[in-house]
Amino acid sequence: MNKAYGWKRRILRIDLSKGRIDRFVPEAALLKNYLGGRGLGAKIVYDNGRVNALSPNNLLVFAVGPLTGTTTPASGRVSLSTKSPLTGTIFDSNCGGSFGPELKKAGYDAIIISGKSPEPVFIEIKDERVELKPAGMLWGKNVKETTNILKGRSSVVCIGRAGEKLVPLASVISDGVHAFGRGGVGAVMGSKNLKAVVVKGTGGVEIFDRNEFSKQKEAINRLLIACPTISKGLSVFGTPFLVKITSWMKILPVANFRKGEPEPDFDLREFFAKTIAGKYSPRKKACYSCSIACKREDKEGKELPEYETIGLMGANIQNPDYDAVVEANRLCNDYGLDTISVAGVLGCYSEIRDKGISHTELTNLTRKIGEKEGIGERLGRGAKAFAESEGCPEKAIQVKGLSLPSYDPRGVKGLGFSYATSNRGGCHTRAYLVAPEILRKPKAIDPYTLAGKAGHTKIFQDRFAAVDSLVVCKFAFFGAGEEEYANILSAVTGENYTSEDLMLVGERIWNVERLYNVREGFCKGDDILPERFFEEKVNERVIDKEEFLNTLDEYYRMRGWDDEGVPKGGKLKRLGI
Repeated sequence: MNKAYGWKRRILRIDLSKGRIDRFVPEAALLKNYLGGRGLGAKIVYDNGRVNALSPNNLLVFAVGPLTGTTTPASGRVSLSTKSPLTGTIFDSNCGGSFGPELKKAGYDAIIISGKSPEPVFIEIKDERVELKPAGMLWGKNVKETTNILKGRSSVVCIGRAGEKLVPLASVISDGVHAFGRGGVGAVMGSKNLKAVVVKGTGGVEIFDRNEFSKQKEAINRLLIACPTISKGLSVFGTPFLVKITSWMKILPVANFRKGEPEPDFDLREFFAKTIAGKYSPRKKACYSCSIACKREDKEGKELPEYETIGLMGANIQNPDYDAVVEANRLCNDYGLDTISVAGVLGCYSEIRDKGISHTELTNLTRKIGEKEGIGERLGRGAKAFAESEGCPEKAIQVKGLSLPSYDPRGVKGLGFSYATSNRGGCHTRAYLVAPEILRKPKAIDPYTLAGKAGHTKIFQDRFAAVDSLVVCKFAFFGAGEEEYANILSAVTGENYTSEDLMLVGERIWNVERLYNVREGFCKGDDILPERFFEEKVNERVIDKEEFLNTLDEYYRMRGWDDEGVPKGGKLKRLGI
């Protein structure tokens, strides 16, 4: 393979226990077969063996892809892989901002961080210069203050007080607002006494065929402009444009996924994108090399919440106050907390009390979770652990310990099936069937049936495993597809990639992640939704459990796994695992 193009072919390795810093050249086949990002991280974390999530032996792997640092549309993301202290599964999370491009321009495809520093430290990287620096003066500070202190040095990823206190819902925040959001990755960083990583790169990324690259880049940009979901939805309103769509489809969760609609005095229009635009006059905020610009901030430059946060901190906890969601979202970002998981456990808490959560209570409980204080300590363990501690595990709306996002699976059954089979737990982004079932992209499929969803789920899971390894924003795939990104990948790297090659890479990654979870004791019984969705009708919809289990068997067969969901030797051999 061409060694000089796309990839930097260097990985930075840092052992915090020993204070040791070195670099190595990964095997060419590792990059070709796993690309970068999620795939590279999954292989490294899998090869590390069995570990306790909060032990020094667990790894944090920040990884970029071969397109990162180029001007490929929507390629400014970076992936973080580890073992989750919340779910016990293999875990990856990715976010936008500038950290990924800076890491690539500094000359690295990944950073592997192991061990635990005796004292709080932060890592500073400027091209060849890599140093561990004391972070005692930063310990105890939240994200915004930490970022403001360090941002003059360039791009900053850090944890807030939640990560320091090892809260299982803690996230890692990039450049103050972009979240490696789920699975407690911030607690892993805190367990290592690592406060922040700061990166400044002054290099570039070599491109094999610049003329072909420009041609393919223009083709992708044309497709993004031509896609109404992007040009008239995300680019105009950001992700909150989904609130009106999901409420119209009656899949916006209400009262911890128990009701079809909010109470009559709950004005859902307060959460619609047009209302928000009229009240806040939001400004666009884009990630590196992205024309979509889906993030929003107010006139003072403060972040506004995205769809998942709005849906789950609004109707699902019976809070009618959008301003409270704004405040809670900012608190989560500052403490370094996953908004979906915080909202998920608060939905459970609200149901147990049979009472909605007010503005004041929402912000107070969010602070308590971040501080690991009072009831916040138990809430901060996540919905599954909290509900079990209350003696009512059925009230936790989660899969494999991860709270569900803001789509009721009774009305988007393929998406619900993808929650259940997700390798990292209840997550909409693993297969992202939001695209075909809700937004009808790249083509519409019936959201109200499980028929054909085993195949759809497998295809989309493999697809987005590859996308997460490039590392490209999923929103770009509303307009472009594997063929366009395979073409531009070929132009960048000099390697001939087809859309089929990308899908094979995605399937390989999915199977490595599955092997990790099987080794950790996960089995067929974990690939299931909460019983609520099989037993309780909402909007006259329910999921037939027998049909669901039959679909699961079909899915295993399509994946080449045995009846218990364990990958077979023949499948692994064909994938080169």
